[in-house]
Amino acid sequence: MKSPGSNVAASASAHAEAQEPAFVSRQVAEARRYYLDLKPGKSARPVLVCGGCERLAADYVVSRKTFPFFAVEFVAEGAGTLTLMGREYRLQPGVAFAYGPGVPHVIRNDARRPMRKYYVDLSGKGVPEVLGVLGSWVPVQVSRPQEVVEVFEMLQREAAGVGPAVQALGDALVPVLLLKIQQRALAYGSAEPRSQAAYERARRHLEKHYLQLRTVEEAARACHMTPVYLSRLFARYAHTGAYQFLIRLKMNRAAELLLEGGMLVKQVAAELRFADAFHFSRVFKRVYGVPPEQFIRQARVG
Repeated sequence: MKSPGSNVAASASAHAEAQEPAFVSRQVAEARRYYLDLKPGKSARPVLVCGGCERLAADYVVSRKTFPFFAVEFVAEGAGTLTLMGREYRLQPGVAFAYGPGVPHVIRNDARRPMRKYYVDLSGKGVPEVLGVLGSWVPVQVSRPQEVVEVFEMLQREAAGVGPAVQALGDALVPVLLLKIQQRALAYGSAEPRSQAAYERARRHLEKHYLQLRTVEEAARACHMTPVYLSRLFARYAHTGAYQFLIRLKMNRAAELLLEGGMLVKQVAAELRFADAFHFSRVFKRVYGVPPEQFIRQARVG
């Protein structure tokens, strides 16, 4: 026998589902969604229509010949398949893809490994220009997928809020999301789990021990790989050199010590294990464009 409370809950759930737009799938186990502008009109700039995060039901299948908006989706967990413009792709964590008006697509969930995925729906004539690598209607695998998830979660927080700035914040974060996907994108099917895992391990080691490391050779030995392989990993997954990554970590810390710690230049040089203050100052200027003393003066004036 059902209690009156359960009847009320069931009624509220049914009412909420009835309010969902027709293009939103009901084949979900749970969902966090937001809606901003479901009738965006003809805008030249990209407009965030809606978005959310869905955990898919085992039997989830979406098959469409077209879609009223441009959509960007990102798989955070689980597996499935995507048929896009007649070609089939495997969906797995870290895969991003897009579709839009006149782009046929079929998304199928793997019942043994149900997917959790994020999505945003966009409108505006300028959307194809900002889609970047996704605009060719081919999925991409991203390195460091957690960074993409963080932007989606930021969108979720801001767009689910209230107030006159919500739409503007959502619209402003969309290019950030697409740039992050562009930054971390690998060609579909090219991701090598072993090399990516090696890169992630090396990156974490550098971020944890950069104060003690002076050269790429030291970093490579600590990570049990050759300097050449370490450099290749960073070039591929971070789009920068391993040495440049190490120096950037050191100079970020140097700026903190100079401005917040009140340390002298020679003290910071010693803290970061530079041979002398002159060498430190040269590297600092190469990164920030000005020597440490001028950097401090400009910060204080500002």
